[in-house]
Amino acid sequence: MAIQTPKQRLANEKFNKNIEKHRKFGKAKPAKSDAASNPPISKYWMYALLFLLVGGGLLELFSNFI
Repeated sequence: MAIQTPKQRLANEKFNKNIEKHRKFGKAKPAKSDAASNPPISKYWMYALLFLLVGGGLLELFSNFI
């Protein structure tokens, strides 16, 4: 290992402090507040699936009683 001058040693310590700060917490990530509030599919498709499921269930019930 090479011999370091005091100036190099101070520069290396400063660099290592900065690196350790990022290693502990990682880089700042943008907040995902919009992605959490939106469902993965649109409201139209949700209502269409709900209509099909409920309508199919009602038709099954009616066919069992008739």
